[in-house]
Amino acid sequence: MNIPVDLKYTKDHEWIKIDGDIATIGITDFAQSELGDIVYVEVETIGEELDQEEVFGTVEAVKTVSDLFLPLTGEILEFNEALEADPELVNSDPYGKGWMVKVKISDSSQINDLLSADGYKEVIGG
Repeated sequence: MNIPVDLKYTKDHEWIKIDGDIATIGITDFAQSELGDIVYVEVETIGEELDQEEVFGTVEAVKTVSDLFLPLTGEILEFNEALEADPELVNSDPYGKGWMVKVKISDSSQINDLLSADGYKEVIGG
């Protein structure tokens, strides 16, 4: 299972890459493997300010649809439009080309609530 140590994680299986006050967010390798083949990613919250743990979109796999939870309060700045034509990027490259949204962080103290790679490994029993 691929769990990069330079990222932060949530118990809901999102990963977060922080660059200044911008967070890039996607789902973990574990999450995509549990979901199976991803056929659609929907994010209709661009330009909206959402609170930590609010739903910012959904990911649809062949067998299920799962909500995506925002790890940090902030404004949704950008959706990875490559996922519209190629949603399976989430399966093949979850930490790279399969990222989902970029968020302008409103409350950087919430970063302390996120899990390290080791903490996330404990969540998934790794």
